[in-house]
Amino acid sequence: MSAVAPRTPEDHRLFLVVVDESPELPAAIDYACERARKTGGRVALLYVYQVDHEFHHFKFVSELADQETRREAEDVIRLHALRIVQETGRTPDTYVRQGSRRTELFKLVKEHPELSILILSAAPGAKPGPLVEAVTGKYAGKIGIPVTVVPGLRQPAR
Repeated sequence: MSAVAPRTPEDHRLFLVVVDESPELPAAIDYACERARKTGGRVALLYVYQVDHEFHHFKFVSELADQETRREAEDVIRLHALRIVQETGRTPDTYVRQGSRRTELFKLVKEHPELSILILSAAPGAKPGPLVEAVTGKYAGKIGIPVTVVPGLRQPAR
């Protein structure tokens, strides 16, 4: 009879990365994948998109814009999910939502208590990015899960 090693809390960690178009995103994904591989955890991705309804005066045009934007969002998150499968061997949980990135992030964390850690990458310079600023500034401690901020792209030495 072989003994089974006891599972540690890290075995169940779900590392959440917010997907956007920033050049720093790969740093957050790399870090999340590395942590997932080392701990037996998994990665989750959140992509929040917005539709500009200002110019959509007709319901049909507005619904078409919503559908097209959601399809594009799902394509973006699918590409990142494929990379995570290659890196970790596990399919990430994916969430695609419409609205404000900060608002939807906080809602998701409340709705999914299995999310363990939020991983964000900071932009170089004085402004690390709106989500990093939110969770380390005005909304610090209000998200309800630990936040890891990894350095994004560094400026080349001159």
